[in-house]
Amino acid sequence: MVDPLMAATQVQTIEQHMALPLFPARTVGWLLGASGLMAVVMTTIGLFGVIAYMVSQRTHEIGVRMALGARRSDVLRLVIGQGVRLTVVGLGIGLCAALGAARLLAPLLYGIGANDPTTMSAVAVGLAAIAMLACYLPARRAMQVEPSVALRYE
Repeated sequence: MVDPLMAATQVQTIEQHMALPLFPARTVGWLLGASGLMAVVMTTIGLFGVIAYMVSQRTHEIGVRMALGARRSDVLRLVIGQGVRLTVVGLGIGLCAALGAARLLAPLLYGIGANDPTTMSAVAVGLAAIAMLACYLPARRAMQVEPSVALRYE
């Protein structure tokens, strides 16, 4: 029984009360989230760089294709197709690594299982969309290659 005449001390909300015990888990969560975001940004930049380099190396070939009648959509399909192949290989390797790392991170996960298929699918779709965006800019540049300029390019 609570004494109604007793003064209440240390009045806190549950969030304030749990802030200190949950600090390590929140800190690890923020650090993992920041690391994941940095990895996605670096992956996007890297894929963009690889595809842009590939397009610059194949400028002569793309010019020849366009001079022989290839449409811009054919060039787009060529460049995006190579980006899709890189993305599929990367997603396969990443999925295997994620399944292995999930066992280590399982104690830090709250509300989802270590191998939650919904989360894995959402991440894979999101990364694939980012990869397609990273491939589109070099593909667009490849579509604008003038055959006469590309044929002189060495």
